[in-house]
Amino acid sequence: MLGRLWRAAANNYSRAVPGRNNFVHAAHFYPSSRIHYSDVAAAVDSAVPDPTVKNFTAKTDVNLNKMFWSKPCSLALPADSPLRIEEPHYEGIKRFILKLMLFYSKQSKSIRGANVIYLRITSQVDKPAIYNVFSLEKTFKTTFALLVLHMWLVLRRLKEEGKEGGDLGQYLYERYNHDMELRVDKEGVKLLLGKWMKNLEKIFYGNIIAYDTAMLPEAKKDELQNVIWRNVFQSDDGDSSKVPIDAALVPLQAMSRYVRRESGCLSLTDKEALFSGNFMFTSLKSSKS
Repeated sequence: MLGRLWRAAANNYSRAVPGRNNFVHAAHFYPSSRIHYSDVAAAVDSAVPDPTVKNFTAKTDVNLNKMFWSKPCSLALPADSPLRIEEPHYEGIKRFILKLMLFYSKQSKSIRGANVIYLRITSQVDKPAIYNVFSLEKTFKTTFALLVLHMWLVLRRLKEEGKEGGDLGQYLYERYNHDMELRVDKEGVKLLLGKWMKNLEKIFYGNIIAYDTAMLPEAKKDELQNVIWRNVFQSDDGDSSKVPIDAALVPLQAMSRYVRRESGCLSLTDKEALFSGNFMFTSLKSSKS
């Protein structure tokens, strides 16, 4: 079922690349800026009070105005990096048995690659650094928004690899979807789980279309910044009047630069590193980028 959903959405997503008209058509089904987190957030963040004014005071000593200006570079891990995750190599009878079990099939390798890629995404999103650097509160809504943002960055790069990249993107999406089910369940949503997952799915597709639209050459200069504002920084109920955009302008501009730079870095990351998951997003602990 998930595979069919992904393939249908991926087809629309791929056709949306060349021009704005196709994006408008896709947005008819997944209107990103019109879908809010109020229903989902209410279920998973009910124990967290919703302040009328969010505090965007910097939580670290970093100077956001000086970050993410450097030239993009490959995110591939060096060959001697202890963070690399290599394909297991077996010999003899063990390899023969695993081969019979299709362990070395293209599909199995793609699934393992997707698992590692998703590990890189969650490693960036689940650590405190990204919340501290961009002065974000760690709520379900914020974590979900950051997961979608980094999923989009990777899917956008995979799309450059044609059908092979699209197939890997399907496995990556299925891994993400399974993780989201676990996260929603962990937050205490036991009833009508399918309803919440369907809402999150709509938000996911709406967001990736909005991000792609914002990256088009003809997009307005501040369009990506505005999309990030709505998807990541805006209050859980989608009411932007509660949080003036000026209150978050510095971290918002920094995240916009971060997203553009990571997109450029992924484009410079070679196919082997990308497909195997042997890359790391820019470290935010003491970033001087």
